[in-house]
Amino acid sequence: MAKISPVQLKQLVEAAVFVSDAPVSQEQLQDTVLSGLKVSKKALKQAIDELQLEYQSRGVQLVEVASGYRFQSMDSLGPWLSKLWQEQAPRYSRALLETLSMVAYRQPITRGEIEDVRGVAVSSNIMKTLIERDWVKVVGHKEVPGRPALYATTKGFLNYFSLKSLKDLPSQDAFDASNSQDERRVITESAQTTEQKTEQNDGPIKAVEQSSDKNVSAEEQIPSEQAQETKLDNTDNPNQREQLH
Repeated sequence: MAKISPVQLKQLVEAAVFVSDAPVSQEQLQDTVLSGLKVSKKALKQAIDELQLEYQSRGVQLVEVASGYRFQSMDSLGPWLSKLWQEQAPRYSRALLETLSMVAYRQPITRGEIEDVRGVAVSSNIMKTLIERDWVKVVGHKEVPGRPALYATTKGFLNYFSLKSLKDLPSQDAFDASNSQDERRVITESAQTTEQKTEQNDGPIKAVEQSSDKNVSAEEQIPSEQAQETKLDNTDNPNQREQLH
């Protein structure tokens, strides 16, 4: 077998993953582009690790998914890169995504079990779409009356969502933490909105109170003037009485 240097090995692996239409596993590399070359599994793994490290800070990264390795752009660049394509990404219904989640987290699962959890019937079009997308497949039949089909996710599902295995799915704790943050955000925004409305509603009330205070002060001043006049009227000085009249 011919020998190959570490630099040449990295170049060959990089080029093979780049030109491939689908993720490439280490076994595929050994059986195809590296066949006839003296390359150990350890050397191949080291070359891949070095490539991943070199691409880590770039816009394109070498990632491992369920079917092998592939190059893909950074997730954070998606909003700008999407402008290269005129067609919009397909939008999936809430029912379809809930059904897919049930299959992913509770597989293998029957259609009836999904309906029991969701509380509504699962449309045949939803299962058809999931199967056509290569996200879900039939892996058997449950040994109960009617022998309903058992559904599970595929490698295509893992590849699409950039997962190496089902263990990489978000845990229940992650969902609980996300829901708690959403709830705190909603409560905070609601409290702020309530305070703003209260301030707006209190504005006219405060204005009326201030106006009322002014009127009370004016009324309090009137009796004092009348008292002064009465005091002058009651004086024994005739000159002061003449001045008043």
